[in-house]
Amino acid sequence: MRTDVRTVVFAAVFGTMCALILTAAGRIAAPYRTANEKAEKMRNYLAALGVPFERKASAQTLIAIFDRNVRISTNGALVLHALVTEGAAGPSAFAVPIEGMGLWGPIKGVLALEPDLQTIRGIRFYQQEETPGLGGEIGAGWFAELFKGKKIVSSAGEPGFRLVKKGSILNDNSVDAITGATMTSERVEKLLRDAAGVVAAERSNRGGRGE
Repeated sequence: MRTDVRTVVFAAVFGTMCALILTAAGRIAAPYRTANEKAEKMRNYLAALGVPFERKASAQTLIAIFDRNVRISTNGALVLHALVTEGAAGPSAFAVPIEGMGLWGPIKGVLALEPDLQTIRGIRFYQQEETPGLGGEIGAGWFAELFKGKKIVSSAGEPGFRLVKKGSILNDNSVDAITGATMTSERVEKLLRDAAGVVAAERSNRGGRGE
């Protein structure tokens, strides 16, 4: 009986010590984890906007480059990231966050636009839990390349974007969907359609001008 009590006491003390160590380690690591997450987000914003940086740049360097080149403003539901180029009369590009539910989890990304707030400059999806090799390809470079130069408005000027079945006729506001990932493609299309609507409202407020 005495041995059993000792075992229980030892297990309780050991468990408590492990919990305290893990809690302390989590608190110590939290600032570094937060900084790394912020840096990864900044990396994708800079890449979408076309701001050069070293591939192996540290978190501190990425954040510094971002702070030096990007100005953030909020207008209602729109968080606008303006790329400020030294000597330019106005922003040379804009970026907006895109976020929504994918097939298996949240999708987060960034949509960069030219000063007209219509033409896509770049796109990145930096958080997603889609099926590797299928929907997970939204994070691949080849997929991002499809969007460059496309528009988030139709030929009639209506805000929106489409991902269509491969082999379909493409136009200025559509790209090929990912083969075998219909549902993920539909979710991405919704993200872009929603973003296009919010950006259209901002463009209207600016009198049809992006600057």
